[in-house]
Parts: sequence; structure tokens; C-alpha cells
Amino acid sequence: MRTYSFLTVLLWSCMFNVIHMMPSLKRTNKHSHSERIPGLSENGGKTLHRTKRGWMWNQFFLLEEYTGPDTQYVGKLHTDQDKGDGNLKYILTGDGAGSLFIIDENTGDIHAAKKLDREEKSLYVLRAKAIDRKTGRQVEPESEFIIKIHDINDNEPKFTKDMYTASIPEMSGVGTSVIQVTATDADDANYGNSAKVVYSILQGQPYFSVDPETGIIKTALPDMSRENREQYQVVIQAKDMGGQMGGLSGTTTVNITLTDVNDNPPRFPQSTYQFSSPESAPPGTPLGRIKANDPDVGENAEIEYSISNGDGSDMFDIITDKDTQEGIITVKKHLDFENKMLYTLRVEATNTHPDPRFLQLGPFRDTALVKISVEDIDEPPVFSRPWYLIDVDEDAKEGSIIGQVVAQDPDVTKNAIKYSVDRHTDLDRIFNIYSGNGSLFISKQLDREETPWHNITVIATEINNPKQSSQIPVFIRILDINDHAPEFAKYYETFVCENAKAGQLIQTVSAVDKDEPPRGHKFFFELVPEFAVHPNFSIVDNKDNTAGIMTRRNGYSRSKMSTYLLPIIIFDNDYPIQSSTGTLTIRVCACDSRGNMQSCSAEALLLPAGLSTGALVAILLCIIILLVLVVLFTALKRQRKKEPLIISKDDVRDNIVTYNDEGGGEEDTQAFDIGTLRNPEAREENKMRRDVIPETIFQIRRTAPLWENIDVQDFIHRRLKENDLDPAAPPYDSLATYAYEGNDSIANSLSSLESLTTEGNQDYDYLSDWGPRFKKLADMYGGEDSDRD
Repeated sequence: MRTYSFLTVLLWSCMFNVIHMMPSLKRTNKHSHSERIPGLSENGGKTLHRTKRGWMWNQFFLLEEYTGPDTQYVGKLHTDQDKGDGNLKYILTGDGAGSLFIIDENTGDIHAAKKLDREEKSLYVLRAKAIDRKTGRQVEPESEFIIKIHDINDNEPKFTKDMYTASIPEMSGVGTSVIQVTATDADDANYGNSAKVVYSILQGQPYFSVDPETGIIKTALPDMSRENREQYQVVIQAKDMGGQMGGLSGTTTVNITLTDVNDNPPRFPQSTYQFSSPESAPPGTPLGRIKANDPDVGENAEIEYSISNGDGSDMFDIITDKDTQEGIITVKKHLDFENKMLYTLRVEATNTHPDPRFLQLGPFRDTALVKISVEDIDEPPVFSRPWYLIDVDEDAKEGSIIGQVVAQDPDVTKNAIKYSVDRHTDLDRIFNIYSGNGSLFISKQLDREETPWHNITVIATEINNPKQSSQIPVFIRILDINDHAPEFAKYYETFVCENAKAGQLIQTVSAVDKDEPPRGHKFFFELVPEFAVHPNFSIVDNKDNTAGIMTRRNGYSRSKMSTYLLPIIIFDNDYPIQSSTGTLTIRVCACDSRGNMQSCSAEALLLPAGLSTGALVAILLCIIILLVLVVLFTALKRQRKKEPLIISKDDVRDNIVTYNDEGGGEEDTQAFDIGTLRNPEAREENKMRRDVIPETIFQIRRTAPLWENIDVQDFIHRRLKENDLDPAAPPYDSLATYAYEGNDSIANSLSSLESLTTEGNQDYDYLSDWGPRFKKLADMYGGEDSDRD
């Protein structure tokens, strides 16, 4: 009951405010003075007057998301002209009229036909008028009014981000701001508490807190250390209705990282370190590493190592490895076991970026004691320098001494040393060295343009102990001399137009030189003395290592002279001066009015004027295609006519091949014609070989006729001998094997062909007497039923 009374008072108060906010309603809710209508008179010329009538309504506010069983009542339109007899008709127009808002045309009652959402549209502007049903005229002027949607809490607060990321330095004080989170509510902030958001922390206590009104997250504990915990996850809740019960809420997650500050001093894990070094260790040799621990990270953990004092501070050094933050102890000077065997150093580790806020935590430095013992060894020779650089003139003579390397034995014995060149670094043996004193000299001529630098290695070895040796790099730089003449920088394709004018630039030439003078190149160009005054062209030196070729007359003719040769001398300015003559070929070409080349060949003058360049190219392409087709057709025809190596039965060699089976004997004439071998006419017939191309330089040699009937074996041996002794016979790719069985066979014929002609069965019982190897044959052919089987 109390709630209903409250809503009634609220609706009427809102209605009162809306009435006073609408100027148009004010004008229609009062009676104005009589309005004179010109041109209308009644009752003897008396002027007619019309009195304005005011609208009457009760309600202008609606609740959104209304879910009642009936339509929501909006208000009532009424005019004092309405006598209740049904003569007036009320009409409603504007936003949502007829769809969202429906008016009873007889009574003027307005209802909301659908559920409304304030977040979609918060107010609707409507217009109402009353019409006389009989006459159709308006009894009141059209008036405008507003229906405003009252908000309900139907939207929960939403954060601008689903997840926030923030960071804050460790050891920050209580109340240090971390980040601000923001949540918005789509409900009406001007009506009730539906959009009033209050922030609270659900997770992250007791480390952080949040301001309930602003959403600013702050630290809640002092001296939070990154070394103990680095990551924190805080969950923030935003709740509307001022945080009261029944309000809607939303949450977000904030990932907070503690950044490092320099609040931890470096500390050595042990107070004393021990290292050893051979006395032959060269300067810069690392002996060992030490490290002071610092739990900080980044630049806060950067450490600088130094030697504070000790008897070895001038013999050793310590450098800092920036990647690992370790101190590397190195040899600073040459050590001598006979002079001192033990050194003591005090090493100090200091933070490079101390934070003044935490200096009270203690000194940000630490010290440790380092002891280094020297080991006695037999040392190899030591050169006086770590490397040598020698400059040699390019024209130095063979045998000239170019420099010297010096090495000595560091041991007390001072053994003698011999020198040599590592030939792996001097494969061409250009340099050599005197083994006794280390003097380098030249063995071959030098050429700077071919090899400007030579890097060789010299070896020094103790004579008494060849195992003790050392190497040194020697860099030999070849100094340039002016031994090359300048020449054109490239091949120039120069042309001059037939319609060229005198004094016209047709080509700019430049030069290059393989030499490299210390002051740079300087080239001069001029015509050869015979062409000092050329009638057609001249040369102008541009003083910048280039020259321009100029025309000296007007007009050139291809028919008279199609090409000009212009010899040019190029000088350099080094000592001794070198020069060369380059010939420039200048072609006379036909050009258009803008100087663009069109044609340079003399044959082009003979071609018809109406034939374009494209047509000429097309004709040439057609000719080339026809030639290619003819060549391909000829090749295919030859390939089809080409016969295999062996196709004729008349060739004796075709029949003299290897047969793996014995055959049917002399009576078998189908496989081999023995008469061919015995036919001297067939043997001596000249036949060309089919597998090679006949050549005129080789004369076919006829063998001596063998008219007599000789033995086949003797004939084959003679043929073999003739072929072996004939140097002009080309090799035959296939094997021509001459086989001969012999005169007779001891076992007689084993052929079964003759056995079929004999009458009666043969007796194979003797196979049983031949032993176990013929047992299978004896079983097959022995016995009475062998033939039948």
C-alpha cells in the first residue's frame, strides 16, 4: 500500500514537471482573448469570435518493461468541446502512434500496446487533434505532448575491459594508486539509483583495496617485495543501486605486477677464490670467473667489478660480463714464475644503479679475496708485436727485403730461434724469410691490381726444442704505382642524327683506371694529333673526368658515310703519366624531330617507305618459322628412312652369330644356311655396312677370292685374321662371333629327331650303369614302359 501511494505521488509530480517544461502546452491550456477572423460576418455585419478550448489529460509517464496482464494506460485526451454525444473524434499521430500507442477515438484514452525499453528510446513525441465527425473540421488546434519512459533497474554494470593489466614498483607505500577501473550502467542515471555504481574488491585482499566511488585500486600493505611475490590477481565488483541488496553487479579481473627496484645489495657467496695461471699466458688471457649474487633484475642487478687493492693489482685485471653479471679475471701483464709465484687481489662488486631510498638497507657493495698462483712451463717464442703490418711498393724488385719480425725465448735458457713462412698462407710462394734473423723478402713480382693485400703467417721455432713454436700474422699491403693507363668506362653506342646541327652534344664519355692514386683520379681527354681538328666532330673536356662529343657541322648523310671512327686519347695525372687511345664508333641514324633514333642501317634506305618496322619484323619471323619447319620435316624424314643396323639376310655377318643351342645339325636348314659360308660369290660381293656412314677416305678392300672349296673352320680363321689386320675397318658395334663345332662328335648325335624314324623301341638300360648322376634319366627312359610314358 505504501509503495502504491509512493508511485502515485511520483507520477503526478512528474506530470506536473512535464506540463511546465512544455511551452506549447501552456499556450493551449488557457483561454486566450477572442481571435478575430477577417472576411466572416454574421447578423448584419457583426464580427464572429471563436474562443480557444484547452486540452485535458492526466498522465505522461510510463514504466519500461511493463509485464502486466492488460495494456498500460498512458492518459486521456479531452476537450471542453466534447459534450459526450459522440460527435467528436480523437486522432493521435507522431512517434509510435497506431503501433506502440493506441487511442480510443471516442473517449480519447491512450494505451501502450507493447512493452517499451527505455534504453532503446527514452521519450516519444506525439500530436493530438479532435475532429467533428459531421463537418470534418478540427474543433481544437493540433497539440504536441511528450510521453517519457520511466527507467527500471534492468541493466547490470559493465566494465570497459574484461581484464586489466597494471604494474607498480615493489616496496611502494600504503595507498599508492595502481590503476582505475570503470564500469558503466545503461540505466537512467537521473532517475533513482539504478545507475549508481559502487565498487568493491572480491579477491586480492589484504594486498590491495579499491575506492567504492572512483574505482581506483590502491596498495593496502607496506613493503611488498617482488622477490617474495611478483604477480597478483585482483577481482573487482561493480554493483548498481548504490551497492544495496537487490542491485545488479558485474566483475572484472586486474593482473598486477610488482616491478623491481634496487633494494638488494650484491653479496659474494664465498669470501676467498683461488685461481692459477701459466707464466706464458699472454695479456688478456681469462683465468676465472667470480660472481656476486643480487636477487634484483634488470639494471638493478647490474654489477661493476674492480680490484680495490692487493699485490697483483698491476698484473691482473677484472672485467664485467654484461650478459651474466660475472667478473672475469684476466692477465694484464706477462707473468714470470722465477720472479713471483703467488699474487693476492681484493675484488669489489658494486651496484651500478643504487636507489637512494634504500641506502639505509646497507652498503650496496661487497668484497672478496682472490689468490692467483703462477705455474712454471717451457714457453714458446714470443714475438715483439701481436701482429705486423708491412707496406711494399708494387714495383719492388725480386729479392728486396720488405720487413722483419722478431721473436725471442722467454725462458731463462734463451734458446736460439729459426723463422719460416707458413706455406698454407702463401701458396704462390711470393714471400720468403731468412730463418736466422726473420727478414722477409720478395720472391716473385707483385701486382696490386690482382692482389692488393697478402696475409701470411710467420712461424718462430726453438732450434733445440722444435715443439715450442709460435705464429704471428703479417699483413702485407701493396702500395699502388701508376702502371695502368685509363680507358673508357664502358663500350659506347654513339649515333648522330642526319638532321643534327653544329655544336650539338651527342655523347658524354667517362674513363676508369685500375690504379688508385692517393689524391684520386684526374683524367684528360683530347683527340689524337692526326685528328686534332676533326671536320665532323670535336671533344670538350668537362674537367670532371668526363668529356662531351660535339658535332661540328650541320647534317649528316647515311648514304655517303654511315659510320665515323673518332680516336680519343685519355691521360691521367699521376706519375708517370699513363695514356691510352680509345676509338669511338659513331653511327649516322635517321631521327625524328625530337632527336629520337629511328633507323641506323644503310639497307633501310632501300626499303619501301610504306613498310613499317613492325611489318619487317613480322616478315622475318615468318621466314624463320618456315625455315625451322623445313629443317624439322627433313630430320623426321631422315629418321623414318633410317634402317636398323642389321636387316638383311644377305650380309654374312648377320648370320655369323652365337647360338647357345647345338641346333638340328646340317639337315636343319631353317636356322642356318651353311651354304652361304661356302658360296664364294656371296662372300666376295661388295656390300656397304648399314651401321656407319660411308666415307670416301676409306676404300673398301676386297679380300683374295677363295674359289676352292675349303673347310669352314679354315675359312673362319682367315676371316678373323683379315679383320684383325685391317686398320681401316671401323669397329662393328655388335659382336660378330664365329663359332665352329668341329669335324665330328665322339658321342655321335644326341638328337631325338632320328630316333623317331627307327622302328622299334630303343634300349636305354645302359643308363643305369652310368652311376648316380644319370639315375634320373635311367628312371625316365629305362624299363619297359618308358616309351609309353
